[in-house]
Amino acid sequence: MSNPARMNGQPCIRNLRLTVRRVIELLATYSDKEELFQEFPELEEEDIRQALIYASTYLDDQVK
Repeated sequence: MSNPARMNGQPCIRNLRLTVRRVIELLATYSDKEELFQEFPELEEEDIRQALIYASTYLDDQVK
């Protein structure tokens, strides 16, 4: 959800100070999800799923 008064209006995970973009970057950085969850205990599996769904809405799947 985006809030213009928080994190420069970037979409965030729940009410955390983690943007969708940051979560996607973390997924690319941490090959082991357990390590990711240890480093960021506030994250939940559903947060990751929702971030991926949100990011996927910006991809164009039309074949030209």
